[in-house]
Amino acid sequence: MKLELYSDQDLVKLYLTGDESVLEELLRRHKSKIYTSIYLLVKDQYLAEDIFQDAFIKVINTLRSGRYNEEGKFLPWVMRIAHNLVIDYFRREKRAPVITSADGTDIFNLLQIHEESAEEKMLREQTHYDLRAMIHLLPDDQKEVLIMRHYADLSFKEIADLTDVSINTALGRMRYALSNLRKMMKVKEIS
Repeated sequence: MKLELYSDQDLVKLYLTGDESVLEELLRRHKSKIYTSIYLLVKDQYLAEDIFQDAFIKVINTLRSGRYNEEGKFLPWVMRIAHNLVIDYFRREKRAPVITSADGTDIFNLLQIHEESAEEKMLREQTHYDLRAMIHLLPDDQKEVLIMRHYADLSFKEIADLTDVSINTALGRMRYALSNLRKMMKVKEIS
């Protein structure tokens, strides 16, 4: 059977009758559009992949439970799920890691208690931009653990399971990531 000839609605009906292979076709059709929309919001490859996977897990669970009722509107429905997961991520992000610069400023502090001036806002945005750039310079294994821990809010056990390493290795990678970020910040302050 040529699945690419079926509509999304027909594929969902086939899935509901027990044909799990059609899920791969739905994923192939829409992955690029859904992933790109997530990535444009979070601007981080690993985080976008995590949210994309969470969205499809939610889709599968909703379909399996019989709660899907968006006849003919599969893609907008999945996009809405993904968008809601991005919003949830930004709400959780308020629980940010504490990494201080040489002057004692928490560089992850996203919440301002007072109204900030234009200068303060510009400085904060530049700091966040610089931090994201520094995170992207970390070795992949360190960057992965940092993002999973502080942006995806995963425990070190979950990180160890997902990356197929021991908890001690995950902890070590986080320690090295934070140490490397501090070194990069010192170099930036000197230059």
